[in-house]
Amino acid sequence: MSMKLEVLPMRSDSAAANMAADFLLLRRYPGAANARVRFYGWHRPSFSFGYSQKIVWVRAQLPAGAEGVDLVRRPTGGGVVDHREDWTYALVIPRGHELEKARAVESYRAVHEALRTALAACGQAAVLKDRCEPVAESDELAGCSAAKGPTVCFTRAELYDIVDVTTGAKIAGAAQKRTKEGLLFQGSVWRPCAAKVRDWDELREAFVAELAKVLGVEVEETPWPDFREGEHEALTEQYAAQEWTEAR
Repeated sequence: MSMKLEVLPMRSDSAAANMAADFLLLRRYPGAANARVRFYGWHRPSFSFGYSQKIVWVRAQLPAGAEGVDLVRRPTGGGVVDHREDWTYALVIPRGHELEKARAVESYRAVHEALRTALAACGQAAVLKDRCEPVAESDELAGCSAAKGPTVCFTRAELYDIVDVTTGAKIAGAAQKRTKEGLLFQGSVWRPCAAKVRDWDELREAFVAELAKVLGVEVEETPWPDFREGEHEALTEQYAAQEWTEAR
């Protein structure tokens, strides 16, 4: 049976529940041989930050007015990401696929080129940033920053981030995590810098179509998977726990 790109239903949840769901899509997904992608929202104003970041540094990066927001440590790497006005997705590429086996910088470029093409088809002209300081080859690669943006993540664009073709303002960044199960890609589009997008549902469809081309698979809309009873709830508690947030 050939690999498919399974597109899960749109969901909104708490910051901890969103991170738990993304992790389960990588580690416990019942159709592990298929790629899968989901798009999701946030119940409350939220910031996420990379797995290896120190909590003291993270809190120092939060902008004014961020008091009382949900703060969650991601399973992927990268810096602090403001989710208050973003468009968020998670993509899992299973172990063995050529893109999963590629260097982190190459998988980052390929996924962002698919998103850039989709943005252009929906009215937002953009390019990949192809010149900046050398990027370390790491599965913790996170292009999380950008010019003229009002947030922590969107302060400076990194290699292969998506930027506005005219102003250079960062539109999209992401972070990756590779495990024995495959590659998890957590991405974010900053809506204020993608104001020319005509329709966000149209962008979703266009991005899914471009991902399918990159992966060489067919698309299949699929229901939310049945994980083991209580597993998502238990993992949500872990991501919400102070011990996890302040682990470093």
